[in-house]
Amino acid sequence: MAAPAAPVSAQHPLVRWIDHRLPVFSFMQKELHDYPTPKNLSYWWNFGSLAGITLVIMIASGVMLAMNYVANADMAFESVERITREVDYGWLLRYVHMNGASMFFIVVYIHMFRGLYYGSYKAPRELLWMLGVVILLLMMATAFMGYVLPWGQMSYWGATVITNLFSAIPWIGSKIVTWLWGGFSVGNPTLNRFFSLHYLLPFVIVGVVGLHLIALHQHGSNNPLGIDKKGPQDAIPFHPYYTIKDSFGLAVFLIPYAIIVFFYPTGVFAEADNFIPANPLSTPAEIVPEWYFLPFYAILRSTPDILFIPAKLAGVILMFGSIAVQFVLPWLDTSPVRSARFRPVYKWLFWILLADMIMLGWVGHNRPDRIVAGFQITTFGWIGTLWYFFHFLILMPLVGKFERPLPLPTSISQAVLAAKEAK
Repeated sequence: MAAPAAPVSAQHPLVRWIDHRLPVFSFMQKELHDYPTPKNLSYWWNFGSLAGITLVIMIASGVMLAMNYVANADMAFESVERITREVDYGWLLRYVHMNGASMFFIVVYIHMFRGLYYGSYKAPRELLWMLGVVILLLMMATAFMGYVLPWGQMSYWGATVITNLFSAIPWIGSKIVTWLWGGFSVGNPTLNRFFSLHYLLPFVIVGVVGLHLIALHQHGSNNPLGIDKKGPQDAIPFHPYYTIKDSFGLAVFLIPYAIIVFFYPTGVFAEADNFIPANPLSTPAEIVPEWYFLPFYAILRSTPDILFIPAKLAGVILMFGSIAVQFVLPWLDTSPVRSARFRPVYKWLFWILLADMIMLGWVGHNRPDRIVAGFQITTFGWIGTLWYFFHFLILMPLVGKFERPLPLPTSISQAVLAAKEAK
């Protein structure tokens, strides 16, 4: 075991003086140093800290880019080109920020699927999970508005298509669209609004992340076994054990991030049409959102008419419903066991759900009139949509009641020691 940290009272007199009046150092020592953490956390738990670090990178690079960006429909595209070509290290800031959005979503999606697999949404961590879903929604809104700012062809038409979705809402839809646009079409007021919100929302995300961390530290981290700590023997201090582990994970994460930024800055996640200035009179051959929106885009585009609800409105309802269902997930899962390690049926359902989301992403990436195996591709999207809701609304409540879980370990320490002896 590492030597215990020196108490704040034993630190420098200036530190003690500040801490007596503003206990920031005591707080940091308690929550970032001595914080008791389950001793069996795997590298899947690195992605929470990676998400926080990536958020900091996005905010820092975004603030620097905003100093040179011009939020005007006549000059936005040229200002982005000037940042890339003329501003010192502007190309680096742009590509770090542009590709960082995709890296951010990769990390957050892995973080959420890890939570789904190990039951991190179960009591008493329901609010922790719900705050995570709020962060995801804020990320989606921020990313969409940021995608509009370069004011290329895909930016302009993506904004037109996505904002037009609200017109499907009965009675007030057209008014909402007009309010979002700031007029009767996507134009300069739209760009100004999106730029303002894109700059503001990351700081809102920071606030929600703070609440997320408070909720996390209230009951502690979940772990691969899904069982609670039985005592101090099941825990180790966060520092230095997990700070070192997180540092190693960060180094591994930065390698592909740097490869993309320096060698494939526009060839992995970027759309070619977005390097053409926006032209309201020329529609791109295919309007495709960023990859992290594709599963939800497939739900929107694949939904047919449902009873008296037209396809467009039904698609909007199901698209937003696919996120809304995550808010009630802690109450949909009726199993008393958290971790899928001890849930043989749920484990298979988890992997089927992951495959379903990948399929929906593939559907969203293709043209809706494409024929695959004799079927229109939207047929696969509709099947994937039905399975998504069937998984959460039907299977999870039923499996939790009828599944026979495997025996749980008596404690974290007992399981860790047994694993060491087995080696």
